Amino acid sequence: MALLSVLFVTQIYPLVWLLLYSLKTNEEILSGSFFSLPQSPQWHNYKDAYVSGTYLRYLFNSFFVTVVTMLVVIVLCSMVAYAITRFRFRYGNAVMLVFLVGIMIPLQATLLPNMIIFKHLGILNTYLALILPYISFSTPIAVFVLSGFMRSLPVEIEESAIMDGASITRMFRSIILPISVPPIMTVCILTFISVWNEYIMAATFISSQSLKTLPFGVNSFVSQYSVNYGAIGAFLVMGAIPVIVIYFLLSEKITKGMVAGAVKG
Repeated sequence: MALLSVLFVTQIYPLVWLLLYSLKTNEEILSGSFFSLPQSPQWHNYKDAYVSGTYLRYLFNSFFVTVVTMLVVIVLCSMVAYAITRFRFRYGNAVMLVFLVGIMIPLQATLLPNMIIFKHLGILNTYLALILPYISFSTPIAVFVLSGFMRSLPVEIEESAIMDGASITRMFRSIILPISVPPIMTVCILTFISVWNEYIMAATFISSQSLKTLPFGVNSFVSQYSVNYGAIGAFLVMGAIPVIVIYFLLSEKITKGMVAGAVKG
């Protein structure tokens, strides 16, 4: 119990600290009193973050890129995982190995090649320049999670469906996908968090202010001669809220999805 309490405090404290940080003045923050309560809560920091930080525009961009990436990853990776685990073909293990190798590729190593490719394709500084690499980097872990679950499903379920005249497409859509909801939710939250917080690729492939995502909102409060630290804290709180809400809504399914397929039988 004591260990769980310590873990709880270490996990929740950064969020509490960020909330207190967002309610302080620059003088309080720069004074070094990191653990103190704000003398007078500066709620106007949130107004500054909302207005000056162009919060709604950045929020829309982040949601659009994230949701499109999640949908494509779920559709593609669920079909790939089903094919790898259920269809017997000569290079099935090699295909799975290719996806697993993708987990080990560092993001930084792909920036320059992708920039050159996107420039030649004419999609640099568009939503597509973010969505395509996000899908690529989310696919390996998604295939790994979904294939681990589908491998644990009894084959008899599909054999019964085939005896009833169901096609592969109907069987996948009506049987496999509904059963695979827990790992799909796990893939959703993992993809959401990784895309929502991503900065390096967005900074490399996007230059238009109207297409920038939430991580860029912090730059709105940094000028040549001053920094509004309180507004930065408020913007970070507002940016973290969607992730926290989604995680709590899906936390039960995420837990089930992480252990799904771990034990067979």
